[in-house]
Amino acid sequence: MRQLSQGRKVVQQWRELEERVADIAELLSLAGEEDTSLGTEIQAEVEKVTSRLDELELELAFTSEYDARNAILAIHAGAGGTESQDWAQMLLRMYLRWAERRGYKAEILDISPGEEVGVKSVVVRASGDYACGYLKSEHGVHRLVRLSPFDADHARHTSFVLVEVMPEAEADVDVKIEPEDLRVDVFRSSGPGGQHMQKTSSAVRLTHVPTGLVVTCQSERSQHQNKEIALEILLARLLKLDLARRTEERARLKGGRIAAGWGNQIRSYVLHPYKMVKDHRTGYQTSDTDAVLDGELDGFITAYLRSIAGREG
Repeated sequence: MRQLSQGRKVVQQWRELEERVADIAELLSLAGEEDTSLGTEIQAEVEKVTSRLDELELELAFTSEYDARNAILAIHAGAGGTESQDWAQMLLRMYLRWAERRGYKAEILDISPGEEVGVKSVVVRASGDYACGYLKSEHGVHRLVRLSPFDADHARHTSFVLVEVMPEAEADVDVKIEPEDLRVDVFRSSGPGGQHMQKTSSAVRLTHVPTGLVVTCQSERSQHQNKEIALEILLARLLKLDLARRTEERARLKGGRIAAGWGNQIRSYVLHPYKMVKDHRTGYQTSDTDAVLDGELDGFITAYLRSIAGREG
């Protein structure tokens, strides 16, 4: 039913574009016959149709059956303590602003605050059409170079943060977990959160025994809510694990090489001694670092999707 709904939506998009092109043709005919001043109106409509066509062209890169899904975005601070935790917080804001610009709904599912500033890790769900397809360009290690605001000598520091992007999964459809394969532990929440969270065992840890995957959630006051969120994150991780296994198998059969983990540095954000954000996979770069950190990521995402479409084409 989901595939049918998505198929209908795609057909409707092209039908609407077809109607708009027919309207432009009619306006051109009127402008020619009656010599009316429709030039500005026609030009504006042509630009809108061209922009929409560019968006649909990008969707040619959405070859995975999960690209149309909502995305589960996990951000993990690397080694470096305060520096990397602050960088993780900056990336969180960047993605929340990007989601807001696109009209997506972004919801923080779980967050582990840093000791002093920033976050150690955070999980966000981005809901909207092709959220996973667009955000898959962000999967990998993000590197920040800047003068540290936490260093008394204002020395230059390099920080790393790992961003994971996973499609939202459905229980018993995409992934099936047998009851005996799941271990559930409850414990008291740690860190900020109020007296209630400190006194009750509301935090939940789920362990998927066959794979060893462990997910914890302690953001909500209710143990039941924490378990639901933890299960949602675990399902997404299991689906991502299965997708990675299939991708690796295809690459092995083709003789390809899969780069993964912390070595997969995808983008550098340099704030000192010059300003530059550069994607190492596509070569796309900009000196407007403030705009990028405020959520203007479409240039990087578009370049990545076009590179995928070009390789697969």
